[in-house]
Amino acid sequence: MTAQRVGIGIIGGGLMGREIAAAIQRWPALVDHPVRPRLTAVCDINPAALAWFDQIDSVTQTTTDYAELLANPEVDVVYVAVRHDLHEQIYTDVIRAGKDLLAEKPFGIDSAAAAAILRALDEHPESFVRCSSEMPFFPGAQRAIDYVRSGAAGQIIEVRSAFLHSSDLDEHKPINWKRQAKYCGEAGVMNDLGMHAWHVPLRLGWVPDSLTAALQNLVPQRPGPTGEPEVCDTWENATVWGWVEDGTGRFPITVETKRIAPGNKNTWVFEVVGKTGGVRFATSNPKRVEILSVGEVPGVGREQGWTAIEVGSQSVWPTVTGGIFETGFSDAILQMWAVYLAERAGELGDRFGAATPLEAARTHQLYDAALAAGESRTWAPVTR
Repeated sequence: MTAQRVGIGIIGGGLMGREIAAAIQRWPALVDHPVRPRLTAVCDINPAALAWFDQIDSVTQTTTDYAELLANPEVDVVYVAVRHDLHEQIYTDVIRAGKDLLAEKPFGIDSAAAAAILRALDEHPESFVRCSSEMPFFPGAQRAIDYVRSGAAGQIIEVRSAFLHSSDLDEHKPINWKRQAKYCGEAGVMNDLGMHAWHVPLRLGWVPDSLTAALQNLVPQRPGPTGEPEVCDTWENATVWGWVEDGTGRFPITVETKRIAPGNKNTWVFEVVGKTGGVRFATSNPKRVEILSVGEVPGVGREQGWTAIEVGSQSVWPTVTGGIFETGFSDAILQMWAVYLAERAGELGDRFGAATPLEAARTHQLYDAALAAGESRTWAPVTR
């Protein structure tokens, strides 16, 4: 099989830009992938950030002006990792330039920005766009998703999905743009982490018709550039409860996004419990998936219990890595890019794919309802 060659450009050479660059260099780990990406161009407004990319021989363009990157004919796909307030302008410029896009969450700073990006897509339907959410590509996460889709849980009783950080636990940590609404958006932590927590529920069709929320600003001031305290006006923690209807009935869903969750560094959690079974997985123990069995036990009678099983390295797209080995965050990013480029090439089939623009826009409707519910301390309807 001759792999399709695709030129990649990165706008935003910070942490995630470097992660994506590193993932592309690991591409030969994928088995029989139909695409061969080549990192060609990088843009960052800080020239010092571009120096890191000098070690990648395929990069032939570094620039502080993303318009120059978009004009580069060797760039087919653009990955953008910038502040949320910059999403709308840059994403729509990428789309209108005729490039394909893997966008960082939250797909615009708010629902109006997300709608503007969707309008640009309507005007340029040839542009292939997805939103970044790598956590569901852990092998254990895929095993849990497959379990739910099999129907083994029976009628669902409850669901929990969470993304838990401890990055803001230190109260003396200087303020950054994620604690400022003008840059991060009024939804705060939900904008920052919410796509990770909502990706799987939305893909499974679990959209609450109404919800309520507990929103916390646990550190209302942090040191500014001069050392003087500055106001933090975004939410640091958000817990959302909603009701979901599916083919078997009505069940509650809990979705948590937290920047102050002691005991968790960067943990994605997914749990489903039903009348006949259940499943739970957390990236904090990446090899373990727990399955709940309910039924007759010979010599004992009807019983229930959790069984822990270990999964190996294999996720959505096969790799050369031995199946018994462990997986990690960088592997999940590689898998996300593998499915993005495979779907772009029409070769994904029925494999689990990256978050769609409509799913990304849907999260903003959920955040809007959560903000309204948190303010009123009541339940709020979710706009459909």
